[in-house]
Amino acid sequence: MSRKYKFHNPDGTYFVTFAVQGWVDVFTRNQYKDILIENQTHCIHHKELEIFSWCIMTNHVHLLGRANGQESFSDILMDFKKFTSKAVTKAIQENEKESRKEWLLEQFTTDQGYRFWRSDNKPIEVWSNKVMQEKLNYIHYNLVEEGIVFRPEDYVYSSAVNYSGQNGLLEITLLS
Repeated sequence: MSRKYKFHNPDGTYFVTFAVQGWVDVFTRNQYKDILIENQTHCIHHKELEIFSWCIMTNHVHLLGRANGQESFSDILMDFKKFTSKAVTKAIQENEKESRKEWLLEQFTTDQGYRFWRSDNKPIEVWSNKVMQEKLNYIHYNLVEEGIVFRPEDYVYSSAVNYSGQNGLLEITLLS
């Protein structure tokens, strides 16, 4: 069995990318991004998730972090995805201003209900400071490459704000 794309080291630091089903652009509305922020904050305070870098793109999330408590990183991520899947889907259903409501919900509909997130996370264990810095830069500069912002620190739904010396939306552990 391949060890590629698996959480095989419970003490490891991982770079993960997890995407919305069909890579649908859901996170164009701050209301939906805020649900992710609230749950990441919960994971930091109650599940001992340590985050070094993060970014919410329009249809996926990048995260560089590790678990520091009893729960494994994969279990924390599974709970995060389960909770946010239900919460974002509900927010779409209840959003009277959502012009794409029916279409969005159709994209997530399965025989068992809704499936918001793709099942793969593509975890990559970060084994050195050099690789950690490379992943951090990738997370922050992905926004620039996608044309979302000119400078990484201009996007509040990212840890680039924290690295510019300002307070960001999440408490993170800064890398030196």
